[in-house]
Amino acid sequence: MPEIHSTAIIDPKATIADNVKIGSYCVVGADVTLADNVELKSHVAIDGFTSIGANTVVYPFASIGHAPQDLKFKGEKSRLIIGENNTIREHVTMNPGTADGAMETVIGNNNLFMMATHVAHDCVIGNNVIMANNATLGGHVVVGNNVLIGGLAAVHQFVRIGDFAVIGGMSGVENDIIPYGRVKGERAFLAGLNLVGLERSGFSKDQVRELQRAYGQLFNGEGTLNERISSVETKYQDHQQIGKIVDFAKAERHFSLCQPQKK
Repeated sequence: MPEIHSTAIIDPKATIADNVKIGSYCVVGADVTLADNVELKSHVAIDGFTSIGANTVVYPFASIGHAPQDLKFKGEKSRLIIGENNTIREHVTMNPGTADGAMETVIGNNNLFMMATHVAHDCVIGNNVIMANNATLGGHVVVGNNVLIGGLAAVHQFVRIGDFAVIGGMSGVENDIIPYGRVKGERAFLAGLNLVGLERSGFSKDQVRELQRAYGQLFNGEGTLNERISSVETKYQDHQQIGKIVDFAKAERHFSLCQPQKK
């Protein structure tokens, strides 16, 4: 049987796996699903059509699955889907989707959401993502895998963040960030590649050097951005990591790519 503290309020319609732990003063709504080994420390409030994957731990005062902070939301039965092995720290807020989006917010596996981070409606987050304290995602943001978002950073709605990107603390992100990109600044600018992250993730020196060459051609070369993208695509057509940058740059988007700071 689940281990449920006597002060917790669990709707009898909620779906709770046998080995879930629910601490004191937690509140779990009727349409919530908690998978194997989920642990709610205490004072956690989960509502809406929310599912939380196995081995995820949620810390006190997190608010998960409640109505989005969107005036257009009319109570539609949208979802919040949280994957496995996530750590959700104190005061984190995560909202479900809306009718203007995909009707769901989706969070992958093995992510760390530090204190007071916010994931707004219709966001899609990959795997192995770290959001540091007080980092914020606006609605409809797409975050790739192995991304690091620094403390107090704020990402504008509809922005895309590519795999292995890193965002400096206190940055305001208003443009799409290429895979492997490193951005920083009050109004974030592209400051190069995430070299530390690439090294830690096991990229070879040759792979990193090729990425640096492609980066230089893409952002410092001659011609328009579209011309440079085409040139990089042709030159590095057999390079998987550079191909990921090219595909990201060519994809349909709401915002332009984040660019290096003008000298």
